[in-house]
Amino acid sequence: MLNIKQLVKTYENGHQAVKGVSLEIKDGEFLVLVGPSGCGKSSILRSIAGLESITSGEIHLAGRRVDNIKPALRDIAMVFQNYALYPHMSVYDNLAYGLKNRGVDRQSIAEKISKVSTTLKIEEYLDRKPSKLSGGQRQRVAMGRAIVRDPQLFLFDEPLSNLDAALRAHMRLEIKKLQRELAVTSVYVTHDQVEAMTLADRIVVLNQGKIEQVGTPKEVYHQPASQFVASFIGSPAMNFIPATIDNGYLEMGKQQIYLSEYSYLEQQDIVVGIRPEHAEVSPITPTISITSPNVNTLENRSLTLSTYIHVVEPLGPNQLVHGKINEHPFIAVTPEMDLDTNHPLSIHVSMANLHIFSSTGKRIEPSRSLPNTSIAPTTLLCNRASRM
Repeated sequence: MLNIKQLVKTYENGHQAVKGVSLEIKDGEFLVLVGPSGCGKSSILRSIAGLESITSGEIHLAGRRVDNIKPALRDIAMVFQNYALYPHMSVYDNLAYGLKNRGVDRQSIAEKISKVSTTLKIEEYLDRKPSKLSGGQRQRVAMGRAIVRDPQLFLFDEPLSNLDAALRAHMRLEIKKLQRELAVTSVYVTHDQVEAMTLADRIVVLNQGKIEQVGTPKEVYHQPASQFVASFIGSPAMNFIPATIDNGYLEMGKQQIYLSEYSYLEQQDIVVGIRPEHAEVSPITPTISITSPNVNTLENRSLTLSTYIHVVEPLGPNQLVHGKINEHPFIAVTPEMDLDTNHPLSIHVSMANLHIFSSTGKRIEPSRSLPNTSIAPTTLLCNRASRM
């Protein structure tokens, strides 16, 4: 449906906002571009719309190259962050404006607006000016103006960023339901990873003008391709603990454990990633260890770490427990319980929930092909701390 080939966007000041991005977006797909401010996501969206000229590359829509034609001829509708409604026009006239410019007859315009206003539940506001509407109502009108054109492609440029938290959550649901109903290919830009996870069929994580990962919400959450993706997707962010590994022997601080699935790795510095929601807390055990049943698989083993409680943040049914592992900050998400600061705590993590990254920040996958019969013991191999 939408095919972007080696897109480059360099501004007059020399800043290269987009660095050779290529994407294929399927018909009817809801694709979300997510990343921090300045990562290039809005530049990509505006290039697709024709609001920015591209430096090099190609953009194809439904088999037709569109980067070299005027925005009005691309059959694309865009919903902006600031709504971009004409303040002196009624809601009806805002919805009708684009259709009038295209020469659509009055009766067809009325029929289209009637259908769209019913779908968006804005029928009673058609005679009002935008200034008389709430933020959510203005956002519906902005979406209606895009929908009424019946385009091949919808573009959303952070449309919910001006709304309060409760209204954002409501509008996320409305946008998702509407996109499913209309089945129109959509590209959505946001810096909010919650929006990305809840709306997207696929997510594109961008960093400094390049793609870090493309995948479903489950893929980018459970198999982040890099330390950057792991830190950006998920809230609170993933914990990272520097370590080393040599033929499966992983050292974290003064402790050493054996991970057979990583025995193919030669000696190197790595980073161990643990999501706060995958850390279970319990009374203290003064070592780092692996506990294991008879079956030697990642899914059946757990890692135990020790920390002292620094801060507890209550969140109603859950709480954030802050501590340090090997002098590095660590957060665990736990059910509500009584915990005192400066008390020792054991943290248990299933080995299936460990993420291993190289010193360059790229994900290292475990080997699944090693026979279990050649595995070394899975209990604690070395606890230097206990000997000190």
